[in-house]
Amino acid sequence: MTITRRNVLLGATAAAALAPIASRAQTPEVVIGVTYPMSGSSAQIGVDAQHAYATATDIINNKHDFDLPLAKDAGLPGLGGAKIRLVFADHQGDPQKGRAEAERLIMQEKVCAIIGSYQSSVAVTISQTCERYQVPFVSADNSSPSLHTRGLKFFFRAAPHDEMFTKAMFDFYEALKKKGTRIETLALFHEDTIFGTDSANAQLKLANALGYKVVADIKYRSNSPSLSAEVQQLKSANADVLMPSSYTTDGIMLVKTMAELGYKPKAIVAQAAGFSEKALYDAVGDKLEGVITRGSFSLDLAAKRPMVGKINDMFKAKSGKDLNDNTSREFMGLIVLADAINRAKATDGEKIRAALAATEIPGEQTIMPWKRVKFDEMGQNNDADPVLLQYIGGKFVTISPPQGAVAEAVWPMK
Repeated sequence: MTITRRNVLLGATAAAALAPIASRAQTPEVVIGVTYPMSGSSAQIGVDAQHAYATATDIINNKHDFDLPLAKDAGLPGLGGAKIRLVFADHQGDPQKGRAEAERLIMQEKVCAIIGSYQSSVAVTISQTCERYQVPFVSADNSSPSLHTRGLKFFFRAAPHDEMFTKAMFDFYEALKKKGTRIETLALFHEDTIFGTDSANAQLKLANALGYKVVADIKYRSNSPSLSAEVQQLKSANADVLMPSSYTTDGIMLVKTMAELGYKPKAIVAQAAGFSEKALYDAVGDKLEGVITRGSFSLDLAAKRPMVGKINDMFKAKSGKDLNDNTSREFMGLIVLADAINRAKATDGEKIRAALAATEIPGEQTIMPWKRVKFDEMGQNNDADPVLLQYIGGKFVTISPPQGAVAEAVWPMK
């Protein structure tokens, strides 16, 4: 028997609280929960996410001449033109706070789905909570591969994960080697949450399979007050490529410490995160000419798909900056979720889940360089092709894969 949310709030048993929340009355608006770090060291990520979701909401709720799902109608035609309304929650980068905020969004705000959440460690607890209540969770910008392998029915991720990103990095190395570039040794540098750990595991696995020597594999404490000892180890290892997996604050400290200790890597190929954020380049960009980062998004695509530039202009008017790896995935995640809700013609969790599972959006109807959005049985889109971007002259240019590149890679770094 289905247990309503009112029953739970009135004190139903713990077992009953785990039963599906299957029915929600249709209303003139569709309420979606959005949870991000809105305070603490990653607060800017939350601010940027708000702008990304506000841009997507504008496109969904109003008429626009873009070749995107829902852009040409005002609201959700499958629900009589209902508009979406977002409710934001601050998880503060804390997995347990994320769990509590997800439950509050479901139980009190009556959201029909949740999207988030930047830190993969927080996505773990949010997605588990959503699974308990049978409410879909769209992982917009979490990249840890293990997130989609836990057997959750209500978890969906349209963007690539770090195994996909890492393969793109090694494909790039292999292409350079065929042209005569010497790349033999790697140094892995990663923070100690699920993001850094999963990233390093994927990198180590591919390095071993392809015959690269990992001369340093350094795990550090996230938000550490000092990275001097770790950078000394990196300097001593002197690898051909430094591969950091760090959020923004840690990334800034890493680059500053490298400068203080005179460590100048031959090349840096980063697992995005902090190395895709404007705040990092505002702080230490003068020390990062030629740094390479993986990404999901390339503004270069605007040359082939003009709507990409126009949507970037909409986002920039709100935020004062261009779309990047994180904000583009957030924008696209909400478009994908709203499209599924529209096709479900309901705000029932199971119906939205079924619609998400049936999603098939051609790459041309996204702002991303992806083949399409189509989820496998684990809720992962395997057709989200990554790109590699290089920071040259104060902006990012696409250098890989060859079919999307607009410039040759500068190697080694300047």
